[in-house]
This record gives sequence, C-alpha cells and structure tokens, in this order.
Amino acid sequence: MDVVEKPEQNRFELALDGGTALVAYRKDGDRLVLIHTEVPEQFAGQGVGSRLARGVFELIRTSGRKAVVRCPFLQAWVAKHPEYDDIIDG
Repeated sequence: MDVVEKPEQNRFELALDGGTALVAYRKDGDRLVLIHTEVPEQFAGQGVGSRLARGVFELIRTSGRKAVVRCPFLQAWVAKHPEYDDIIDG
C-alpha cells in the first residue's frame, strides 16, 4: 500500500484495510501547502502517520515541487527527519 496523490481532491491518500489516511493541501504555484493530516482512529499509534508523511514527502520530492508545512503533525514529523529539509519551503 503506497501513498498516492489525488490532485482533483487536493490530497494525498494512503489506503488502509478499513479506512484511508490522508494529507490535505492547497496549491501555491509549484508549492504544496500541507494543511491537515488525518489518520482513522483505529490506526492511531501504529506508525500510519509516519508512513503517510514519508510517502507524501517522497512524492513531492520526486515531482520537483516544494512543501510548505502548516499541519502541526507534519511540522513535528519533518523536524525529526532533516533528510527532507531540501523540499521544505517556509
């Protein structure tokens, strides 16, 4: 199960057995402003948020875009993962 981008819905999704984790964004030129992360309650504490975050940042990097992180969960996650500093913009 991999993270996929759903540009028509302005979000990234990670399909789970029994739910979907997501990161919502808005576009700002070639930047994605990451505004909200949602993990179904039954998956809390199982590393789903980290899998989702890693997949989102990898997709952003691969596409050549930058991320503006406004979601508190993703801000905390990226602070622990300096390997993604090159794609963080503001």
